[in-house]
Amino acid sequence: MVEKESGQAPQAYYKLPTGNVLALEHDTPFPPLSDALIEPNGLIAIGGDLSTQRLLSAYKQGIFPWSNYNPQDKEEPLLWWSPHPRMVLFPNELKVSNSLKKTLKKHNFETRINTAFEAVITECAKTPRNAQIGDENKTWISPQMIVAYCSLHAQGFAMSAETWQDDKLVGGCYGVKIDRMFYGESMFHHVTDASKIAFVHLVETLIKLEVGMIDCQMKTPFLTSFGGREINREEFTQILSKMVNF
Repeated sequence: MVEKESGQAPQAYYKLPTGNVLALEHDTPFPPLSDALIEPNGLIAIGGDLSTQRLLSAYKQGIFPWSNYNPQDKEEPLLWWSPHPRMVLFPNELKVSNSLKKTLKKHNFETRINTAFEAVITECAKTPRNAQIGDENKTWISPQMIVAYCSLHAQGFAMSAETWQDDKLVGGCYGVKIDRMFYGESMFHHVTDASKIAFVHLVETLIKLEVGMIDCQMKTPFLTSFGGREINREEFTQILSKMVNF
């Protein structure tokens, strides 16, 4: 770890092969997004906490937490990201495939908003993420994450969309909402198309709430199929500033 003079007090940085990354202390502000590494894409800070104040500050600046957690091992340090380019979905650009439209017309599922937030994030934490983080035992949603986001939900800053079948939760997704901005976090399904149905219901709900942009973080085939697209960091931050009141 190295130290650099910045303002009134020196700041500590992790020295990585691809550059230096700010070490967050309790009261350390986030650095400008231009400090984010090119590789790994968007890594901008390490450490800090998951307090409501820290999380809201991060999201308002276009930064999100994402770490590797393995119940069998010690939790790795908290990592903060702002990737470039950024995957987003403008709600009015939502695309629903013909096959999914047919499934929706069958009415075999019930959709709800915010009736089982903790259950949704808990199920998301159980979903294997080996394709994302390289280990089938790991998830970025640690027990501390669950507590932090449930606290955000209790304060009105996080919401879930749920798919139910025979009164059982079979799919869902959740994220953070600040003013006219929504930040998608994770999803799960136990029945085919259940997460897709929850996602469509979420977007339709966000349209009614006049949300202008959904941050999808990283590009995936799933999000692309629904109309998501990548934009550069500058465009993302410009739109973000219009959607969120600081």
